[in-house]
Amino acid sequence: MIIGITARAEGTSAPVEQRFGRAPYFVFVDTETGKSESIKNPLVDAAGGVGPRAVQMLAEHGATVVITGQVGGNAAKALEAGGIKAYAYRGSGSVADALAEHTAGNLQPLPLA
Repeated sequence: MIIGITARAEGTSAPVEQRFGRAPYFVFVDTETGKSESIKNPLVDAAGGVGPRAVQMLAEHGATVVITGQVGGNAAKALEAGGIKAYAYRGSGSVADALAEHTAGNLQPLPLA
């Protein structure tokens, strides 16, 4: 499974970013291989409609789950339509911390649409 996690910088040691569509980076982690890939978010300074386009970027990288702090209404609808599950991580930890919390079943699903 591929999990996308919003981050402030590259890598699994980066702090988690609470904003979804305007997160500086998305870190994609393959839970089967343990490999991760950091992608700089080209939408950080874009005009409106960022949420749904960020969801498209998740889908293009094969993510079926996203971990973030919060998602807006349009992003929530796009996530639901794309079949991507969203989980809330509101701590101040790293991408690796958020992933560990998800693996342990400690994250709550974010309400979509």
